[in-house]
Amino acid sequence: MRDDKPTLAVVGATGVVGRSLLSLLPTREDMWGEIRPLASGRSVGERLSILGQDAVVRELSATAFDGADVVVMAVPAQVSAQWTPIAVGAGAVVIDNSGHFAAEPDVPLVVPEINPDAARQPAAGIIASPSAATLMMVGALHSLHSSWQLTSVVATTFQAVTDAGVAGALRLYDETMELAGNQSVGQSPGDVRRMLSDLGESPFPAPVAFNVIPWVGGEAEDGATDSEVTVREELRTLLRVSHLPVAVTCVQVPVVRTHSVSIHATFATDTDRNDAVRVLTESSNSVVVLDDSAASLDDAWPTPVDVVGADPIFAGRVRRIDGFPNAIELFICADNLRKGSALNALQIAELTV
Repeated sequence: MRDDKPTLAVVGATGVVGRSLLSLLPTREDMWGEIRPLASGRSVGERLSILGQDAVVRELSATAFDGADVVVMAVPAQVSAQWTPIAVGAGAVVIDNSGHFAAEPDVPLVVPEINPDAARQPAAGIIASPSAATLMMVGALHSLHSSWQLTSVVATTFQAVTDAGVAGALRLYDETMELAGNQSVGQSPGDVRRMLSDLGESPFPAPVAFNVIPWVGGEAEDGATDSEVTVREELRTLLRVSHLPVAVTCVQVPVVRTHSVSIHATFATDTDRNDAVRVLTESSNSVVVLDDSAASLDDAWPTPVDVVGADPIFAGRVRRIDGFPNAIELFICADNLRKGSALNALQIAELTV
């Protein structure tokens, strides 16, 4: 603890996002005094290594925020809804990673590379960090929009199971182990479900191993999921185009960590594939372009297993399709626990001080 520097409290410090955030601290500017890990239930009393020092996880309570300058809520929406007002009442600025407060008119939605000024003195004492699905694509779209003005976006996300936290990862591992070794599984109707019937309750609405699930989140209007509505509204807010046509399909895939998205972006004017690559390469939106048609397939485009654990967003398969002169296609991968969650929240926390 250093009294001359601000105190950062991390709620959900033992979850996948909280642990990822703490692991990022050695790579960031040395700007924090006390780093206070908070959690509830069984995690209280657990010991964590933070910046090389031993720290004990403290219980989430009404007094846990005393003296905290910035609080990151790396917890589900219902937990953030309960504890964020208490943290604000204790004098802290809260960075909410849950999405619960994102639609509030006095809560800014912030991506530091796009709208850093929005993090200054939030009226409600709360700053929202976008969803991982939004964060993996908004940087590239913002750069392209600045050059050619977006008129529509069609996106299909391929979301890793850690979207559902530790439980999601464990479920994929359990299902994979149950199915492994059976060389005929997945070739008969219902055989995967039958083999997994004794595994108990799942965080997913269908088997996730050996499968893809075209449904992420809860039910929203017009057959959409709340995850799809969230991405649509967050893109409109961050791109500052309130009525931008955005069609999103969120798909759960058997990947442990790192989201992907296929994007069809249409613009007001004719676009060029090489110009799009140049704009993405030169952008300040943390985008790395892996798109070399002359390279071997190993180096030609990003995949989740290649970019997991990395901070940037990786874009590839940049192309223009015949019959769509004003459109660009691209494929993006980004670690959903780093830039997709923890890193963006930590960057916002740094902006506040």
